[in-house]
Amino acid sequence: MFAIITLIVLSVLIGASYYLSYRLYQGLVTFFTGLRFWHVALVIAAAVLLLMFGFGRGFIPFSKNTKHVIGLVGAYCMGVLFYLLLFTALADLLLLVPRLIKLPFTSHHLFHGIVGIAVLLSTGITCVYGFVNAAQIDRVSYEVSVSGKKDISDINIVMISDLHLGAIGSEARLEKIVAEINEQKPDLVCIAGDFFDTDFNTIRDPDAALKTLGKLRSTFGVYTCLGNHDGGKTHPQMLEFLRQADIRLLDDTAAVIDNRLVLVGRLDSSSIGGYGDKKRKALSEFLAVDDPTMPVIVLDHNPANALSYGAEADLILCGHTHRGQVFPGSLLTNAMYTVDYGYYRKDSDSPHIIVSSGVGTWGMPMRVGTNCEIVSISVSCNK
Repeated sequence: MFAIITLIVLSVLIGASYYLSYRLYQGLVTFFTGLRFWHVALVIAAAVLLLMFGFGRGFIPFSKNTKHVIGLVGAYCMGVLFYLLLFTALADLLLLVPRLIKLPFTSHHLFHGIVGIAVLLSTGITCVYGFVNAAQIDRVSYEVSVSGKKDISDINIVMISDLHLGAIGSEARLEKIVAEINEQKPDLVCIAGDFFDTDFNTIRDPDAALKTLGKLRSTFGVYTCLGNHDGGKTHPQMLEFLRQADIRLLDDTAAVIDNRLVLVGRLDSSSIGGYGDKKRKALSEFLAVDDPTMPVIVLDHNPANALSYGAEADLILCGHTHRGQVFPGSLLTNAMYTVDYGYYRKDSDSPHIIVSSGVGTWGMPMRVGTNCEIVSISVSCNK
């Protein structure tokens, strides 16, 4: 099975690389008459290889700094190649009818050149915007009202998800994230999974990250659940890091906050590499609320699980989707999930659901059509 998947991926990469190389060559040769197809193909092939090395840098026997540089270059190559391919395909799609009816201008060399330049300019502008926008952090707030429960509107809940510590740019923005959270003077900080980026060893300076996270200030502490990227071979190192950072892990366990609120953290249902011998349990196996008037808030990374909860939970906090991270990814996540971002409630008997677009990025350090965000939540009682 692995061999078949590898063959399919390689075939797609080779096919896409050839298509992109050929179409770019057709456009650029108009203005650069000495250009040859293999020149363009070589550049595209090098970018694809750097992308692949970036993802597989954990298996390369180089120093951590060298791996970081490879990952950095590969991540940026991924963003540029993605939009080059997207805009090239979009140009071909828009010009499909004029070419089919053989309008005279479609066969002119200058026309191909103009299309090629337009594709490159569109890619450049979009990528620069995406790289810059990924460093910005929005603040989003929600007010939720629950019936028949204790009023906890005075508890300022701040939520983040998808930090992806170890991903390109994650450590650079960590100081800003901590400062932004502290500015909101949280009483409770909730992290809805994907604290790490699959491999703990991709964190360039764990000690510096610990020092920064040590600046987090919260009345009742910082809690996290596990996302799909928080497992694998380095899961034990992740757990030790969270312990040292004084971030309490809720892995199918619950904590009572200020005797007024029950906070539950779930194991993700589709972990990459697993969590050792830990398996996701049914909520009824570990959750027993002594005081039914205490609101129950659940951290469950993947919003695909959110619709499975009933009256046993009042509010579900999720991440995972990144809201697609880069357009048109948001169209895909919107089609995949009942709620891929924002607030949702099925009916009056169902829990409230809030899905964050995440505070970090995965893969390419870009945000196009979406934003990194920190969420503040107020939960009041509706008598």
